[in-house]
Amino acid sequence: MRRLLLALPFALLPLSMAHAHHDHDHDHAHGTLGAHEHGVAKLNAVLDGNTLELELDSPAMNLVGFEHAASSDADKAKVAAVRQQLEHPLQLFGLAAAAGCKDDAQALESPLFGDAPKADDDGDEHEHGHQHSDIGAHYQLTCANPDTLTQIDLAPLFKAFPATQKINVQLIGPTGQKGVEATPAKAAVAF
Repeated sequence: MRRLLLALPFALLPLSMAHAHHDHDHDHAHGTLGAHEHGVAKLNAVLDGNTLELELDSPAMNLVGFEHAASSDADKAKVAAVRQQLEHPLQLFGLAAAAGCKDDAQALESPLFGDAPKADDDGDEHEHGHQHSDIGAHYQLTCANPDTLTQIDLAPLFKAFPATQKINVQLIGPTGQKGVEATPAKAAVAF
C-alpha cells in the first residue's frame, strides 16, 4: 500500500510535463484537454493512515504572474517569494489544528526555479521560449490525529495567489476517492 501511494502522485507528473514539449503547432491550440488553463490549478490530496500527501500543480502564471524565466531582479525576487510561500504548506492549506499535521518532506519543481538556461544559441531559445511553465509542489505530512482531518481549507492558498480562480481537487481518503472543485467562494474540500 505504502509504495503504491507514493507512486500515485508521481504518476501524474509525466502528464503535466508532456504538454511543455509539444511542437509549436500544438502549442497555441488551447484545445489540449485543458492541461494548462490559467487560473486553474490541480491538487491531489491523499490521506492514508497518518500520512497526508498533497500535490499541487499550477500554471506559473497563477502564482508568480508570468511564465518566462526570471531574468530581471524583480522577477527573481517574485519567484523567490513564491517559492518561500510554497515551502510552508501549513500556511497555505488549512488543516484542523487538532489533526496535528507536520510537514515531513516536500519537493518543489518548476522550470522557473531552475537556473534558467542561458539563451545564447538560437536553438535553445526556440525550444524554451514558448513553453508553458508550471509549478509543482508535492508535500508529505504526518498527522498525529488523522481522524480529525475531515477537510482541507484552501482559502489561504487562494488568498496567497489571487490569480488562482479554481482548483480541481482529487481527494483520496478513508471514505474513498472523489473529485471536487474548489473556488475562493467555496474553498473548503472534505474527504
